Amino acid sequence: MQGYRFTEYIPDKDQATPFERMLELFMELLTHTSGDVDEAIEWLRQLDDAHDFSGEDYSVDDFIEDLIEKGYLRDSSDGGSGLGMTSKSEQAIRRRAFDQIFSKLKKGGPGQHRTSHSGNGEEYSQDSRPFQYGDAPDHIDFTATLRNAQRRGGISEFSLEEDDLEVREREHMSSVATVLMIDISHSMILYGEDRITPAKKVALALAEYITTRYPKDNLDVVVFGNDAWQVSIKDLPYLRVGPFHTNTVAGLSLAMDLLRRRKSSNKQIFMITDGKPSCLKTKDGYYKNSMGLDPMIVNKCLDLAAECRKIRIPITTFMIASDPYLQAFVEDFTEANAGRAIFTGLGGLGEWIFSDYERNRRRRS
Repeated sequence: MQGYRFTEYIPDKDQATPFERMLELFMELLTHTSGDVDEAIEWLRQLDDAHDFSGEDYSVDDFIEDLIEKGYLRDSSDGGSGLGMTSKSEQAIRRRAFDQIFSKLKKGGPGQHRTSHSGNGEEYSQDSRPFQYGDAPDHIDFTATLRNAQRRGGISEFSLEEDDLEVREREHMSSVATVLMIDISHSMILYGEDRITPAKKVALALAEYITTRYPKDNLDVVVFGNDAWQVSIKDLPYLRVGPFHTNTVAGLSLAMDLLRRRKSSNKQIFMITDGKPSCLKTKDGYYKNSMGLDPMIVNKCLDLAAECRKIRIPITTFMIASDPYLQAFVEDFTEANAGRAIFTGLGGLGEWIFSDYERNRRRRS
């Protein structure tokens, strides 16, 4: 008798309902349209006209009705005739971005990682050591302790002595405060390349990842153009590029202010950018220079990078442009901070950020 043969289970995508198949595409369109539901629906209709994916039994109009009925869409809050996203659709976009990026990670990549240091953590490690004065009784490994006593005296003369006691180490669970800086200057959509959507997906996925897997960690998101401001996690799907220059100094200053308020011992800044710093706010207004690397702007950025180094805030710069002179600036910036610079294409951006988040979680201040 041959018995059973076990193989990898691969779900049949054809088992998905028409609504589920169309929802996957619609969530992608919402990300590209920065949460503009009417525009996403228009794109969906155009795709349906071109490829007829809805079929005869389930139309785009049926799909829209289901979206409203299932709580994904609501009437526009501004009194207009359009439709708006709900918290359910915002969460669905974050979850989808998380699944897209996390599914690409190799085995052994990011997961439930901890520091390599033992301490008064929440979970036991695999290591044990002899009992020391001051150890809590509930840390005693009774199996190892009884085994030590048996080895020493045997069964016939069993006794328990202090030297027999072993305690289980507990893993030190670090908490991390992270600021994710996203460049929303005009260059993020320049020359026909959409760089803001991949950056936005990373922010959505990282927000979902941290809130679900590391709820004790903190994530703040800062966007920077001519100036810098904080955005909430629920507003991430609506991020748009503006007609802005790149005020990296304002973004770094705000990020440092946010981290100063956090009590976590481990703090870090992730910065996604594709361009050079080209803007600076002075007492007389905004100083802008798009021609090359302006020494005054660059030196201010380097000063802030060095200041972050002094207060032990590493900066990881994810550079998504390949211009050699911009890469040279990032290398100088990274040296001033003693941080990291990752020159990556748009496709691998999310994997790099997830891996670096886990890498920095192991850092102990």
